[in-house]
Amino acid sequence: MTKAGSTIVEKAVAKFIRALQERNASSHTIKAYSADLVQFAEYVGPQSWSDIDHVLIRGYLSSLYERGLSKTSVARALAALRSLYRWLAQEGVVDQNPAKLVATPKLPKKLPRVPTIEEVNTVLDAKMPECSAFDARDRAILELLYGCGIRNSELIGINVDDIRWSNEVVLVRGKGRKERYVPLGESANAAVRAYLPLRQKVLAETKRTTERALLINLRGSRLTTRSVGRIVKQIAVANGLSPDVHPHTFRHAFGTHMLEEGADLRAIQEMLGHERLSTTQRYTQLTVKHVMEVYDRTHPHANKS
Repeated sequence: MTKAGSTIVEKAVAKFIRALQERNASSHTIKAYSADLVQFAEYVGPQSWSDIDHVLIRGYLSSLYERGLSKTSVARALAALRSLYRWLAQEGVVDQNPAKLVATPKLPKKLPRVPTIEEVNTVLDAKMPECSAFDARDRAILELLYGCGIRNSELIGINVDDIRWSNEVVLVRGKGRKERYVPLGESANAAVRAYLPLRQKVLAETKRTTERALLINLRGSRLTTRSVGRIVKQIAVANGLSPDVHPHTFRHAFGTHMLEEGADLRAIQEMLGHERLSTTQRYTQLTVKHVMEVYDRTHPHANKS
């Protein structure tokens, strides 16, 4: 309930949070936005929306820095404000969004931790753990993610007839519905061929014989990205990889390992489906980091004591 003496901003924040709850926003988002926006309401006090401009919002963000908040926390506070203003515009309360005029704090780019070739091979060569509900399918998932360097969304979008067996490639639909062909390596090829008869058996049992999806669940339906994420994490962690592993980890590993083994950067760009070469060049940073770690660990004069 809104308190009787609440300011205009406090009342709007309370209504916005209720709207988020009604839209079934995540509890984490609701909690974070609520905390950030209550602080903002306290900062601006009884001022009306017409009094609040981008200068005032910058002042609020500066006050957060002064209190010792990190750039990540300040960026989240600004995101909460932008969301509030979008909702206010939809409700006809404001005409403009001054929060859009405030630049988002530049966050440090954290390079993802990429498992080594040996670590990935340990996962791929191991027997499927007990958590695997469909061994042949799950092995195909891992082999396709690492062997083709594809995104999770691209993986679940593959249909059986997208595989061009004679050319040993698979048709992948990337961002913006852009299509590309990606080589289907020997290991991925073998894993998919081993899985297909079992897939057919599941479809026959579930009477879903017209299903085109390559990767299906035990009910005969196309797998979701969430399911793939869960499957990959369970199997990878069971075989010694870090708990923060996800399907994209294998895509990063694909690009990094290809580069480490001498592949051309533009060829990697093509296979990964990156629109800009600069995106692919991030893998050179990962590779340089790896090279430096090896150098520091092994060169006799790297660390003088």
